[in-house]
Amino acid sequence: MSTSGPEVRTAPFAEPFDRFGELLARARAEKEIREPTAMSVATVGEDGRPSLRMVLLKEFDAGGFVFYTNLGSRKARELRGNPHAALCFHWQPFEIQVRIEGHVEQVSDAEADAYYASRPRGSRVGAWASIQSTPLPSSDILVRRVEELDARFGATGDIPRPPFWSGFRVVPSAMEFWQGRPSRLHERDVYTLHPGDPPRWSVGLLFP
Repeated sequence: MSTSGPEVRTAPFAEPFDRFGELLARARAEKEIREPTAMSVATVGEDGRPSLRMVLLKEFDAGGFVFYTNLGSRKARELRGNPHAALCFHWQPFEIQVRIEGHVEQVSDAEADAYYASRPRGSRVGAWASIQSTPLPSSDILVRRVEELDARFGATGDIPRPPFWSGFRVVPSAMEFWQGRPSRLHERDVYTLHPGDPPRWSVGLLFP
């Protein structure tokens, strides 16, 4: 039995982002995957309890992974109180999973405005209508709110971004690429960030 330490290499900063981009492109080309940008987002509240939900990735680059939400939602409140999050993508039939952990930053107003303007009109109205994560006494109330706001903005009128709606960017400090293999002998490559000028990653393996 070998007594040497674990095999670890150093990778340039762009490597895991390029790798993720190749996998996402592959997922987008697969007809069986209806929502290739779907990801789970885990946050932690002040009580120390985790919370998990599915959202859609709207943008990613070497700066991080971006999604949008109502700033009054539970996830937004928890991220403001504890600005750290974990993401998970899982793509079948490839048996590929990508896990991301890092700190969270709110996107700029300009970024939020640009993305909001690209949304379908109904989604823009819906952002105004929903008091996300608060009790809804009746579904009729939401329908009426949508109708009222629809009339208020007009059929072709401009719909500004609500001040309570924006996005968050998860800036990774660790990324794991998981590839399913027979007999549960899965491959797990883990990138751990080492800040610097330039920043780099150490890359190692984990037992499945």
